[in-house]
Amino acid sequence: MSAQEAYNLHILVVEDNQVNQMVARKLLEKLGCTCEVAENGQEALDVLDSEKSFDLILMDCMMPVMDGLEATEKIRASGQNYANIPIIAFTANAMESDQIACKSAGMNDFMDKPVTVAKMSETLARWVKS
Repeated sequence: MSAQEAYNLHILVVEDNQVNQMVARKLLEKLGCTCEVAENGQEALDVLDSEKSFDLILMDCMMPVMDGLEATEKIRASGQNYANIPIIAFTANAMESDQIACKSAGMNDFMDKPVTVAKMSETLARWVKS
């Protein structure tokens, strides 16, 4: 699937930085996705509990109120329908130890910032349901 093709995914972007929210939204829209934004892990849990349906979650790791690692652990342990949604770490922390921490928390994949259309497209392609 090329960057010009539409992925048609509904994505929850969990990110506290407004510039990063805007960049993620624009990139996702360019790739044919829709998204909602939560500003921290607790807000993400609230959105998921509202029974809205998402294909994927982009989760920042370092946020106030509840960070991405704790939010991911709570999502995975919830027993809810959303417990198995693919969660992709969306973070500026790109060291191997950060990737290990994300996987240990239950995240499925890792995308470091700054993100490009090509990087976003490549990551989404791994998680599109065939």
